[in-house]
Amino acid sequence: MALGTNYAEVSLKNELRSSGVNSNSPADPREKTIPHQSHFVFSKLLLALLLILFLLKEILLSVSFISFFQKNSQLLEDKNYKRFIKEMIHTNLKCVRINSTMEGKVWSCCPQNWKSFSSSCYFFPTDAKSWKERQENCSRMEAHLVVINSKEKQDFLTQNMDKNAAYFMGLSDPEGQGHWQWVDQTPYNQSATFWHLGEPSHSEEHCVIVNHRLPSLQWGWSDILCKDRQ
Repeated sequence: MALGTNYAEVSLKNELRSSGVNSNSPADPREKTIPHQSHFVFSKLLLALLLILFLLKEILLSVSFISFFQKNSQLLEDKNYKRFIKEMIHTNLKCVRINSTMEGKVWSCCPQNWKSFSSSCYFFPTDAKSWKERQENCSRMEAHLVVINSKEKQDFLTQNMDKNAAYFMGLSDPEGQGHWQWVDQTPYNQSATFWHLGEPSHSEEHCVIVNHRLPSLQWGWSDILCKDRQ
């Protein structure tokens, strides 16, 4: 009986070997690599997705930073420009002695390149702008277009003006109804005006200039379109 049993065991082992099955060997390695490969592909996709999201975040941050920088640069330029204008006007002063019946020295001080008259300071531009642009330029310099309400001021101004140029003043008629008004709300006094003969001449001309007109060879006021550059 022992011999028969041993023969049967040997035969069974030989059959297993011939069929390619080893009872003591582990399972086919390919059966274990399939889930590992799927997990690796999923990890690569997840990593790629995270990388894309990170890049998008960096792009958005860069765009936001550029916009923020440009906005603040513009604000900084505006502030620097305004500070420069203010310092140029209010820091660099020129003082002159004025006539006075009082004892001692009486001085009048104005910003550099401005002229003094009757406790006020006046600037004479050399570039051409519309009435609105000129008034905005005056506002940036903490001033306003000139108000002329006396013969003395008219004469002072024209003595410092170029006869070949024309200068906007702070008088306008916004509605074209002949209701002239000064920019500083000074009452319009018809008896203290210096219109050229025949002026004002047109209901659509709502702004006023000071100019030297031929053939009279005199300075005076003329109404004009506000969009014209003077």
